[in-house]
Amino acid sequence: MTHFEIELEKLKDIITKIGVLAEAQVGEAVKAILSEPIEGKEVKKTEHKIDKLDVKIDEICQNIFALQQPVASDLRFIMSAMQISNEIERIGDLSMSIIKKTKSIKDKHDLIAKFEIEGLAREIELVMAKTNACFTSKDENTIGEIFVLNKAIKNKVDDTIHEIISEMKSNSKVVVSGTNLVMVLKHLERISEHCTNVAESVYFMVHAKIIKHEKFDLPGEE
Repeated sequence: MTHFEIELEKLKDIITKIGVLAEAQVGEAVKAILSEPIEGKEVKKTEHKIDKLDVKIDEICQNIFALQQPVASDLRFIMSAMQISNEIERIGDLSMSIIKKTKSIKDKHDLIAKFEIEGLAREIELVMAKTNACFTSKDENTIGEIFVLNKAIKNKVDDTIHEIISEMKSNSKVVVSGTNLVMVLKHLERISEHCTNVAESVYFMVHAKIIKHEKFDLPGEE
């Protein structure tokens, strides 16, 4: 293998690694939402690892640009790698914010059950797992599944926020917790959006075409 090929392999490995770490953070955020115990120290360690790997990816990409002058598919891969790393780092940050926000939700268990948020949280875990899978496999079906899931998540978040706001209007006791819960839901929606951006980058890497997930329709929609 040439030095250039070794650097590209290193880049692939680090992106896979950062994706696995971010998936773990999303899992911990979901646990926090569902009042399950989380490993606080491990979460902070993982956040630190994600930040370090994000910097490392940037360094490798900049070195390749400076020394190798990549073209065609290699150039697309490096451009996509920088974008994907950025998206994954944001997923890690949003997961940390969710863990912090859930501490400010009183009667969290009751609110989560009332607004059926567990199903939504599980869909976020699923879209994150599919995102890591699509980077590894470059599978077009998985990319399409991520787009469809993202649209369903967005619709569900919008509906649930509408229900929470209605509850806050009729019951002043849930205003503070309800506001924090709305922020958690918006964070979940943004995680899904970042996952979708990763899928778009993978599609660009493979096909040299920019695809926008907004063009993807749910089954049964026109």
